[in-house]
Amino acid sequence: MKEQGKIFLGFAVFILAMAITYGIWTSKSDIGFEAAGTTALVLAFGLCAMIGYYLAFTARRVDSGAGDNPEAEVADDAGELGFFAPHSWQPLALAIGGALAFCGVIFGWWLLWWSLPIILIGLYGWVFEFYRGEDQNQ
Repeated sequence: MKEQGKIFLGFAVFILAMAITYGIWTSKSDIGFEAAGTTALVLAFGLCAMIGYYLAFTARRVDSGAGDNPEAEVADDAGELGFFAPHSWQPLALAIGGALAFCGVIFGWWLLWWSLPIILIGLYGWVFEFYRGEDQNQ
C-alpha cells in the first residue's frame, strides 16, 4: 500500500502541474481562459490526492504486503484478501433507484419522488445487511 500511495500522490502532483500549465497556456491564447478543462484537471488532482492520502494513511496501520517488497513473488500475495458478501439484493435496488434518478434528470424531476425511496431502502439494507437475520454476527 505504501507504493500505491506514492504512485497516486506522484500522479496528483503531475496533474496539478498540468492544470497550472493548461490554465496559463489557455489564458494566453486567442480564445481566452478555458475554464472547463482547468476545472476538470483540478478536480482530477483532488481525487488523486485523496486516494493517495488514504492509501498512505492506511499503509501505516496495516502490515506491508507483497506489493511493498521489491523482491516478492506473485505467489507471495496469494491467500485470503478479506470478507466479501456472498450474495446481496441491495445493489440491485440501488441500481434501479439510480437509474430512475438519472431518468428523472431526463424526463422530469418528479421521477425523483419514486427513485429516492428506492435508493434509501437499498442503501439502508446494504449498510445493515449483516446486522439482522441469519447473517447476524453473534
